[in-house]
Amino acid sequence: MQKLYKLTNRINFNHVRGDLFGGLTAAVIALPMALAFGVASGAGPEAGLYGAIVVGFFAALFGGTPTLISEPTGPMTVVITGVIAAMIANFDGDQAQAMPFVFTVVMMAGLFQIVIGALKMGKYVTLMPYNVVSGFMSGIGIILIILQLGPALGQATPAGGVLGTLQNLPELVTKADPAAAFLATLTVLMILFFPKGLRKFAPPQLVAMIVGTVLALTVLAGAGLKPIGDIPFSVPHLQFPVFEGSLLRNMLIDGIVLGMLGSIDALLTSVVADSLTRTEHDSNKELVGQGIGNIMSGLLGGLPGAGATMGTVVNIQAGGQTALSGLARAAILLVVVLGASGLTKHIPLAVLAGIIIKVGIDIIDWGFLKRAHYISRKSAAIMYGVIFLTVFVDLVVAVGVGVFVANVLTIDKLSQLRSDKGVTAITDSDDAIKLSAEESSLLHQGRDHILLFSLSGPMIFGVAKAIARQHKAVQNCQAMVLDLSEVPHLGVTTSLAIENAIQSAVDGGREVFVVGATGQTYKRLAKLGLLKVVPAEHFLEDRTEALRQALATIDLEDSVVSRGSMVEPQPI
Repeated sequence: MQKLYKLTNRINFNHVRGDLFGGLTAAVIALPMALAFGVASGAGPEAGLYGAIVVGFFAALFGGTPTLISEPTGPMTVVITGVIAAMIANFDGDQAQAMPFVFTVVMMAGLFQIVIGALKMGKYVTLMPYNVVSGFMSGIGIILIILQLGPALGQATPAGGVLGTLQNLPELVTKADPAAAFLATLTVLMILFFPKGLRKFAPPQLVAMIVGTVLALTVLAGAGLKPIGDIPFSVPHLQFPVFEGSLLRNMLIDGIVLGMLGSIDALLTSVVADSLTRTEHDSNKELVGQGIGNIMSGLLGGLPGAGATMGTVVNIQAGGQTALSGLARAAILLVVVLGASGLTKHIPLAVLAGIIIKVGIDIIDWGFLKRAHYISRKSAAIMYGVIFLTVFVDLVVAVGVGVFVANVLTIDKLSQLRSDKGVTAITDSDDAIKLSAEESSLLHQGRDHILLFSLSGPMIFGVAKAIARQHKAVQNCQAMVLDLSEVPHLGVTTSLAIENAIQSAVDGGREVFVVGATGQTYKRLAKLGLLKVVPAEHFLEDRTEALRQALATIDLEDSVVSRGSMVEPQPI
């Protein structure tokens, strides 16, 4: 029993009233959103409802964020819409044959999330540059808006997704149904300008859906508006996993993409919940809960889900404090759906399209879009590039390219900083390195024949170039003192650059002394075989002693190396 308690979320009955009211409010918001996402995805409204109930229940039961509300979200809907379209195309338009494979992808996504959580990798999921996340989310918002233009104008979404819709946009506009366009526009405006004082009593999405449905049944009764139709909401049939060799690779990629997006979506929302409740969520446990929820949703024929920011915020504001609110929300939503399934069939598709368009507008990161170019032009360029790739190419390509470019630029900047401050080579007293009076004296006595090569800070691979630039300075000395006493980490690439510098000095008959090589740094140099190149007695702990021994080895009468031939000592 104790083990079961540890597996479940933080549930208690100390705040039953607040949790029930929070769950009720979140359920009321979830109904129109679930219907809209189900229709938009192509899986049907019942799939959206199943997903809202099942993912919400199991993620609340086994997750790691007490107040998180999980359900189908805009980003998840965009991805699963693409999966459904591709799978149906693989089966020559046979949706009944394709959907079991789609639900298998949902289960694979859930399994991927469980694996990430079990491996304790939750803290790494959201370690992504903000400009990439912003561009990706804004791109998804744009996709949602574009894909709903057809239904908002009273027509089906053209084949070809975003590109197909844009190519057929003139035709969609010329053949637009005025009544549908009116309802869709009215829905967006109602949600957008709904009085803030009334939002605590009635969610604007639900009010817009009710008003739009009433108008369609009364004033616009003869306009021929397309309704959502009968929803066969009953006990769902189990959708056991199915596989086919030719589809396995694509299914695996789609599952990973869906699982990763769901993980990012959920954990970012968990951070929002933490800021509102002054608590701290368990990322790994939350991913396991999300994974279980998506596996169960796939088994029961539902859409995949993740943490929903809107539902979570409303739940907290309404009084939800524990995972009981999420469980109550799922139970209330189930009861409402079973009791109102006969009423939902009259909801116009144009109204649902308007709700989705407003979701798309909200997902776009308007705040960062307005000021990104003021903060950093490079950052803004990455963001716009990710938006373009997300909308017109592929979600995976967008994130991959965005993260790669952002990391390369970051590494380049860090490398420049480390090169400027962490790599210094001098042959005489220099302000770049703090020297004691004796050390300054020893270098002065060496008459530029001793090279003090000092490294400090983490030596990432970008610093290797700065070390390599000291090749001429190494050639112009008779003895080299390599100071590694302030190096906490020595990367592989930098280690090889140091090996080249030492080997070059030894090959030229120069004496090499290594100072402060301990722990990981010493082990790495040993594995490179430098203990065979540099005598063991030349590995010292004290820099002053190293300079003394270096001075004792040089020939001050040697005229090959003169003060005038040395390169001016400069920090790199």
